[in-house]
Amino acid sequence: MFTENRRDHAVRSRAYALAETGRFHAVKEIEQALVGEGWPDAGTVLQGNYVRQSLAEKLAAHSH
Repeated sequence: MFTENRRDHAVRSRAYALAETGRFHAVKEIEQALVGEGWPDAGTVLQGNYVRQSLAEKLAAHSH
């Protein structure tokens, strides 16, 4: 279970980093990018409302 938590943390960290690039406009786009990078369980990890809201806020802050 500890390994699973570390993997989930890594997916969330990568998702936040992608959101801050300004290249994405929606959480779904980030999810698709993560899957393309080899994180097939990204959708499951990003399911939580808190994570999705945090990503949406980062996207809004970096969309210029």
